[in-house]
Amino acid sequence: MPEELFSLSAKLNSFLCVVVPFREWLATGQTRSRVYKDGERLLVFGVRRPRLKEDSVTNDLSRRKFLEKIGLGAATSAGVLLFKDVAPAEPPTAPLPSRTLGRTGAKVSILAFGCGSRFLAYKDEDKAQAALNHAIDSGITYLDTAYAYGDGESETRVGKVMASRRKDVWLATKIPDRTRDEFMRRLEASLKRLQTDHVDLLHIHSLLHADDLAKIEAPNGALKGLMEAREQKMARFVGMTSHTNGEIMAEAIQRHDLDCVQMALNASRNGRFEELALPAANKKNLGVIAMKVTGQEFLLGAGAGKADINSLLRYSMSLPVTTAVVGMPQLEMLEHNVQAARSFSPFSEPEMERMRQEVSPSREGLEHNLIGHLDGPTECPEMFTA
Repeated sequence: MPEELFSLSAKLNSFLCVVVPFREWLATGQTRSRVYKDGERLLVFGVRRPRLKEDSVTNDLSRRKFLEKIGLGAATSAGVLLFKDVAPAEPPTAPLPSRTLGRTGAKVSILAFGCGSRFLAYKDEDKAQAALNHAIDSGITYLDTAYAYGDGESETRVGKVMASRRKDVWLATKIPDRTRDEFMRRLEASLKRLQTDHVDLLHIHSLLHADDLAKIEAPNGALKGLMEAREQKMARFVGMTSHTNGEIMAEAIQRHDLDCVQMALNASRNGRFEELALPAANKKNLGVIAMKVTGQEFLLGAGAGKADINSLLRYSMSLPVTTAVVGMPQLEMLEHNVQAARSFSPFSEPEMERMRQEVSPSREGLEHNLIGHLDGPTECPEMFTA
């Protein structure tokens, strides 16, 4: 019997689990119990235990009579395993793997739910909230949103779920403004939309080039607001994100007291994040969040420079990162990616190199697509192209 099933079964005591040969179970006609096939055996859950007397001898007799009554008496005499203290259960599912988010010490799922344009693709509000709740129920514990995702629409949607599930997740948002005052004003409004007094992780959104970093680092720049937000406990931890320039991201990592970074990390190696920024982050034990795993679907497909979703997910998750943010605009995609994360095993280095070679023809095109990219829509795109 699988270890996880046995440990689950030992917790409660109102139901039986029996392990029987497949053919003998078919002969019983018992169809209402939960049945899991394990080779030529069946694990049969949900066979209700009869009321038993306190006397132990009578109890043993009663159990035998009960098994005989449901057609399993011969099987028990042949050595069938009987677990006395088993609760009814849904088919067991493996939990999502988790990793430690760098110096924060927090553990989060290796698959994160992206709340950008793909989340906003759920046009029906109820369906959007159902998808987010389903993601959390499936074991996803990292939620990634931002003001620029619909000018607060994504944060508002997430906030409706956070009203009752804030403690279930690691909540991250991103602020696009480049001055301290505008940054803090935007953050206060974001917290209201998210229906919380703090986020777990707050990012400066979409670091671009050297001039952009200079604006952020100015005496009254966004970096000052970011650090104040952490000091004032509006955010537990702080970071930056970038889609485009690994060299500038590496500089920001080296210069500043960040806790986490979020960057484009995929098999095309666009922006040189994997080569430059990722080692800098790992050296300082920052939590690293991978994004653009599929390059906004640019890397998905057949042919030169393309790959399937499983391979792209596996590549990014095989890097020294904590989690990979993926937008999942349909429940089928959510289910697929959750299963891929559950069954994740890392690529070997030769497999990683093969993926790089296969996807490298898309690198230049993806870099062009991500210049000034934002996963909006927003009415203020100039924030990301300054």
